[in-house]
Amino acid sequence: MNILLLSMPDYFEHMPPVAVRMPNGALTSLAGNIDDHHRVAVADLILSRGRTRETVTRVFRECNPDVLGLSVMTFQRRTATRIIDLARSLKPSIKVVVGGYDPSLAPEAYEPMGVDYIVRGEGEITFRELLRALESGGGFDRICGLSHRAEGRWLHNPSRPVHRLEGSEIRLPKRSARVLGGYTLLGRPVDVVETSRGCTYDCSFCSIIEMRGRNFHTYSFERVLNDIRDARDHGARTIFLVDDNISLNVHRFEALCQAIIEAGLNKLDYFVQAMTSAIADHGETLAPLMHRAGFRYVFLGIENILEDDLEFLRAAAKNTARQQGANRENATLKAINYLHRNRMYVVGGLIIGNPDDTRESIEANLEFARKYVDWPYIQHPTPYPGTPMTQQFRERGLISNERLEEYDGTTAVVRTEHVAAEEVEYLRWNAERWMKIRHMPVAFRHDPWFVIRNAATMFAHTFRGCSLRSMLGLEDGRKAFQRYKAIRCRERAYV
Repeated sequence: MNILLLSMPDYFEHMPPVAVRMPNGALTSLAGNIDDHHRVAVADLILSRGRTRETVTRVFRECNPDVLGLSVMTFQRRTATRIIDLARSLKPSIKVVVGGYDPSLAPEAYEPMGVDYIVRGEGEITFRELLRALESGGGFDRICGLSHRAEGRWLHNPSRPVHRLEGSEIRLPKRSARVLGGYTLLGRPVDVVETSRGCTYDCSFCSIIEMRGRNFHTYSFERVLNDIRDARDHGARTIFLVDDNISLNVHRFEALCQAIIEAGLNKLDYFVQAMTSAIADHGETLAPLMHRAGFRYVFLGIENILEDDLEFLRAAAKNTARQQGANRENATLKAINYLHRNRMYVVGGLIIGNPDDTRESIEANLEFARKYVDWPYIQHPTPYPGTPMTQQFRERGLISNERLEEYDGTTAVVRTEHVAAEEVEYLRWNAERWMKIRHMPVAFRHDPWFVIRNAATMFAHTFRGCSLRSMLGLEDGRKAFQRYKAIRCRERAYV
C-alpha cells in the first residue's frame, strides 16, 4: 500500500518560522515501523506554510496514497478537518487515520470528522497492526489502542500498554521517507532524536501523564547513538532531544553525554529540555559534561517563579533544589548559573496567567525572564483535553475562549481572578518581543550568514502589528497589539 503521513502547518508563536522549522519525529518513527513492502512518504507541512493546499495536492498526486495518517495537536484540529476534506476530494476512497495527543485524549471529537481510524497513545505498533489488518481484510477489534467504526458506530478497543522501549521491536525512524526539506534551527539543519519516553511527575498542564501514565522508559545507548548518526547522515548539524523528561534519571543523562563524547558525536549541536532541580542539584558535574558533549541550548521548565503558582501547576517538586535529601530554595537561579557558567543558553519556559495571578505576579515573572533567560518561551495556561488544569479552570469559570485553533500556548484563552485574558496576553507580548531581540547577537555568533540574510524577516515577524510610531512610544501599544491579533487570526487560515 501507499502511505502518506502528514503533520499540520499550524505553528507555535515562540520563534519566527524562518528561524525554527522542526520535524515531527513521530511521523518518521511511524514510517520506520511499518512493514518494509509498503511505500511511505512523510510531509511536515510546517515547511509549506502559505501554500499548504498546493503542497498537499502535489504530494497526493506524486504518492497516490491508499492510507493518509495525520498527527494532530489540539490547536491544529480545525486545520486537520480541512485537510481531511481536501484529501477526500482528491481521493474519496482513501482511508484516514489520525493520531497524536489530541486524538488520543479527545477521540470523540474526531468521530464526526470523516476519519476512519483513531490511533490512541503510542502509535508505532498500533499503526503497523492496522496496516496489516487493512491489507489482509482482517478484523480490527483485537488491535489495542485503536478506535474504529463498525456497523455505524464507533468502537474503542482497549488501550495499548506503553512500550518499555527494550529490544528492537521499535525500529529507528525512517528519515528517507521525507518528501519535503528545509528543517532548520537558526540556520543549521536540525533533526529530532528520542532517548526516552515518559515522566513520573504530574504537572497539571501536561498531557503526558493522561496519555501514558506515570512511567519512564529508555532506549539503549547503542540505539540512541545510531539514531544520532542517522540524523547526521541525513544532513542534521543540530539535534533536538525531544524526551518528555530526559533529566529524570540524571546519572543516565550524564552517561549519555559521556557516550556522545566517546562516539565522536559531540561536534554536533544539541538542544535539550531539562528540569531546573536536576541541573541545580547536579550542575557542578553535569553542566561541564553537557557542554563537552555539544549541548548549546537548554529548555528549562521553570514554569513560574512564585510558589503559589508552582503549587497550582503541580510543578513545585521539579523546581526545588535539594541538599542531602532536604528541599531547599527554588532551583531556577542556581540551574541558570550552572548553564551560563558552562557557556550554554537558557530557553526559559514560563507559564503566566494562572487562576490567582495578579498583574504584579505576572510582571514579576516577566521581569525575571528579562534578567535571566536568554530566549523566552512564555506560555499561558491552556485547557487541553484531559489535563487536571482543564477541570480546574472549568470549575472556576475562567475559560473565556473556546476557539481551539487559538489554543497554541501564546493566545490567552483563560482569564485569572484578577486580570482579563487579553490583558494577560498583552503583557506577555509587549515584554517578550524585546527579550527576543536581545538574543540576536548570540544568534549572529552562532551563524552570522543566517542572521545577515534573515534578520529583517525575523525582526518583522517578532514585531508584527507594530509601527514606527508605536515603537517610539507615540502610539498606544494596545493598538499595535490589536493589529498583531488581527494578523495572527489571518495566519491561522492555513488551508
